[in-house]
Amino acid sequence: MKPSILIIEDDPSIVLGLRMNLSKAGYAVRTAADGHVGLAELARERPDLVLLDLMLPGMDGLEILRRIRGHDDTLPVVVLTALGAEDDKIRGLDLGANDYVTKPFSVAELLARVRAALRTAAAGPSSNGGDVLRAGAIELDRDSREVRVDDQVVDLRGKEFDLLRFLMERPERVLTREQILANVWGPDYDGTDRTVDNYVSALRRKLDKDPERPRHLRTVWGIGYRFVP
Repeated sequence: MKPSILIIEDDPSIVLGLRMNLSKAGYAVRTAADGHVGLAELARERPDLVLLDLMLPGMDGLEILRRIRGHDDTLPVVVLTALGAEDDKIRGLDLGANDYVTKPFSVAELLARVRAALRTAAAGPSSNGGDVLRAGAIELDRDSREVRVDDQVVDLRGKEFDLLRFLMERPERVLTREQILANVWGPDYDGTDRTVDNYVSALRRKLDKDPERPRHLRTVWGIGYRFVP
């Protein structure tokens, strides 16, 4: 069966282009022009992925995302945001969006984001073999709290391990610095975004042969980080 995608977008020209290109790429496509219709479509039949515009009439995309995540933590959601709407991107990611694409976007970029989100969802939370997470040359044992790179043990501090684990458990997902701080250091931690940046830099020095060109820990400028398996 074709993977199904629900597009919740009110701009007819964008919907037409998305439907045409996604159908050509082999997806089954449904559309909704506003938030209420989108929620009704979600209730009628769960898609494999949602493309969600954040600027919608009636009920905005952030409220739709909030409702989706209220009962479904695993449905991949890629939000469509306006150029320069950094706050909307961050709020969408904080609410649980898997990724974002900024308008105007290229078809190739959008299809790549869709494929990545579907691939991650299909892999599932236990795809890395129980207590062991693997990505490229990295192997992280959640039980023993041991990390190996090319079969060599890497000495990580406590929070370095926790940060790497948090990122590896969410492959391909864009994570804001605020999300990382709240989940790795806890909601009451008084640190700043620089704390996250410093720890990511430390991990890159320990995990990558060339820390200036990191293979796995990728920066998403102005937002946070993404772990690329």
